[in-house]
Amino acid sequence: MTSSPGAPGHNGVVATDSSSTRFGEIVRTSAWHGVRVGDPVVVNAPKERRQQWTFVAHVVNEATGDEWVEVRGGRVGESKGRSFLPELIYPSGARKGSRVTGLSLATAPQLALD
Repeated sequence: MTSSPGAPGHNGVVATDSSSTRFGEIVRTSAWHGVRVGDPVVVNAPKERRQQWTFVAHVVNEATGDEWVEVRGGRVGESKGRSFLPELIYPSGARKGSRVTGLSLATAPQLALD
């Protein structure tokens, strides 16, 4: 896994490749549906919609099939870690004022065209 010094994250270092880490049945991936660690995302939940979030990881519990997306951010100056269902995560351009438009990343991945 490569890292970028000075970027937000654990000890000021953030993973920049799409590596996966396994902890038993839990699999964390640092890239998901076209977003990577540190990319801005929108969380479509009433309180979180007006806050600033960055993608951290996509996580799957292979034993139960549960999955979630970890993000970091919050209000200006905060750096809270939170997790949300994939259906609530949208690309950064989806916010139009206090509304979220378009499809979530779970429904419409933002993958690069070859």
